[in-house]
Amino acid sequence: MTTIVAFHAHADDPVLLSGGTLARAAADGHRVVVVVATDGMAAQHPTPRWAELEASAAILGVRRVVHLGYADSGHGPELYPDPPGRQRFARADTEEAAHRLAAILHEEHADLLLGYDAGGGYGHRDHVKVHEVARRAARLTGTRLLEATMPRDFALRFVRVLRALRIPFDYDAEALERAYSPASSVTHRFDVRRFAGRKQAALAAHVSDVRGTGRLAAVLRLLVWLPAPLFAVVAGREWYVEVTQAGSAPALQVPARSRRR
Repeated sequence: MTTIVAFHAHADDPVLLSGGTLARAAADGHRVVVVVATDGMAAQHPTPRWAELEASAAILGVRRVVHLGYADSGHGPELYPDPPGRQRFARADTEEAAHRLAAILHEEHADLLLGYDAGGGYGHRDHVKVHEVARRAARLTGTRLLEATMPRDFALRFVRVLRALRIPFDYDAEALERAYSPASSVTHRFDVRRFAGRKQAALAAHVSDVRGTGRLAAVLRLLVWLPAPLFAVVAGREWYVEVTQAGSAPALQVPARSRRR
């Protein structure tokens, strides 16, 4: 059994970017731990997202869920002031945050860390910070690092389908041309169609996001409402880029994760 620590920015990110990978790893007997940088506070208002994260993680087989201690930075041009007693993750000192994550990696005797690609996927400020913090923590601990991503051409095709279906989705076309990763840089492709049902159920557990009015709410509702076979086609593959300089932990066939607050 190996231990996989998946580091994510927000409550719903573990499902969207690596839910099938985590479910597959847990089913194979690996210990899976999810570390989320932010605590489920929206840019201005508290939400029930943490409880939904715990429910979602349980569906995937995660054994421990850890909050790194920061507040959500929100999306958009304005970065709100820090809430009392906490710091927005985008403002966090990368070295300090990396040491917090490294302490969890040491505590868990982690074999593998999952982070985000260099652009933080679609460029959210908290996702970019996850990329920076994960890379530094991997170097501090010598933990093997895989960065969750998707081939850029796949992301662009998906957005074109959303536009054709007239699904509301606020996006910057120019930014999408630079989002995620070119297919040539992807080092790991996991077929997780067998776990698509768990992934879809775990996504549905994020009720406040699915039923909300956020930028991705309409897309999340579409994914949750898709017939299971179609969801497996759309979300049955997950991709990673390995950062070889991060360490030399033994190779794994599949990553996994665990649970606790």
